[in-house]
Amino acid sequence: MYIYIMSKNLLILSLFCVVFFFGIEKSASQNIANEKQNNTLKQPPYLKTGDTVAIVAPSGILKNRTDEVQQAQALLKRWGLHSVVGKHVFSEADHFAGTDDERCEDLQNALDNPKISAIWCARGGYGTVRILDKLDYSKFKQNPKWLIGYSDITALQNQIHNEGVESLHAIMCVSLPKDESEIEASISTLKNTLFGNPLSYTLKGSSYNKTGTTSGQLVGGNLTMLHTMLGSKTSIDTFGKILFIEEIGEYKYHIDRMLQSLKRAGYFDNCKGVIVGDMTKLRTNTTLWGTSVEQLILDALADYDFPIAFNMPAGHEKDNRALILGRTVKLTVDSKQSSVVFK
Repeated sequence: MYIYIMSKNLLILSLFCVVFFFGIEKSASQNIANEKQNNTLKQPPYLKTGDTVAIVAPSGILKNRTDEVQQAQALLKRWGLHSVVGKHVFSEADHFAGTDDERCEDLQNALDNPKISAIWCARGGYGTVRILDKLDYSKFKQNPKWLIGYSDITALQNQIHNEGVESLHAIMCVSLPKDESEIEASISTLKNTLFGNPLSYTLKGSSYNKTGTTSGQLVGGNLTMLHTMLGSKTSIDTFGKILFIEEIGEYKYHIDRMLQSLKRAGYFDNCKGVIVGDMTKLRTNTTLWGTSVEQLILDALADYDFPIAFNMPAGHEKDNRALILGRTVKLTVDSKQSSVVFK
């Protein structure tokens, strides 16, 4: 009888411990989930008249592109801003705008300088990933400033997101045509965003849209760069977030391969929505893919029930509207139109 009572008591105690620790674990998991969803990033101060913008080139070479940089400086001047050009912006080192150390030096100086209010990347191309781990973000986090760019600059924007600071996916210096009226919307949305005006977009409808309403931090950028960052400390955690993607010059099967790779890595498991920007100058393979790129994306993401909006005018086309990466947005998707409203 004594052994029976002891065994019974031990069984009850064991069951109590299992329930207790399971409850703690479940509560801890829920807390972690809530922290991920509510992780607000630092917003750099909006610009005001008299502020200074640094122009740097962390990626590709700027051979014969002095006119565009000077035009960018003139544009900033019209906005009442000062500008400084990095010492090595026009340096040449094979494919790059200077050696890795030179490009890093310009960018580090801009990140550290408290008198700089924004950093405008002159161009993308390739090369930012080579200097990500050479940079020290400690002073930047103490005195955050807007980083502006797209394409290859996605790598740096991903890293800055993980450092806890918002950034701007927007036109770069070499995006400026001689006739600036050709990209009036791109320029005005950059200016309005930098100076703190409310930001929202109404997108053209698409029969490919996957309807629904959601909200979350906007993250993302160039698909190739998001794929390149996968598995590194620079990769974005998409938990509770809305992912923006754009691409240029890829085969459709390359796009599918990248999406499948991200999918297998769990990239979309806790995502809240996807906004698809421009898929520009897609290449034609000898073996045709067989569907549109929109259908390709829908097929790759068919296992998920979050909304998907097409026709965001952002990416490698002339109409490249500014997006605040790291800012919470409300996304409403319908077949007739979609809306993106920034908090």
